Amino acid sequence: MAEVNGCQVPEDLLYHIDPDANAFTWAKDNGDGTYTVGLTSVAAAMAGRLVAYTPKKVGKVVKKGKSVATIESGKWVGPVPAPFEGEIVEVNDALKGNPGLANDDPYGEGWIVKLKPTNPDDPKSLMSGADAVEALRKVAEEKGVKCE
Repeated sequence: MAEVNGCQVPEDLLYHIDPDANAFTWAKDNGDGTYTVGLTSVAAAMAGRLVAYTPKKVGKVVKKGKSVATIESGKWVGPVPAPFEGEIVEVNDALKGNPGLANDDPYGEGWIVKLKPTNPDDPKSLMSGADAVEALRKVAEEKGVKCE
């Protein structure tokens, strides 16, 4: 596991990092044709403590970069962009009662949605390993983001 300004960055996940679109999400292959998607620790630190989570409905197909959920903190409200086009197959009900899970455990219990890619090859275009760590390091340094 790599670390960026105190933020954990697992090197075995896939990442959609696009600072211009405010997109900092990860995706994990579940081995069944679906991917678990969540916020990176850097994104969670930028947003601040989450107080609300409103996912799109299961069955909805979302384009890459379009919102799979809306999250809200004391200082920010915004979308969680899809890392690739796909159908939402599951939402994290635990986040509805405790949105802060996305801050406390962004790569585990704090996942956002599970997506089934429209095109199974789309996730291959995401960043991984050292490339993702370096991209997140650049963002964290430019924006002064630190994880506690």
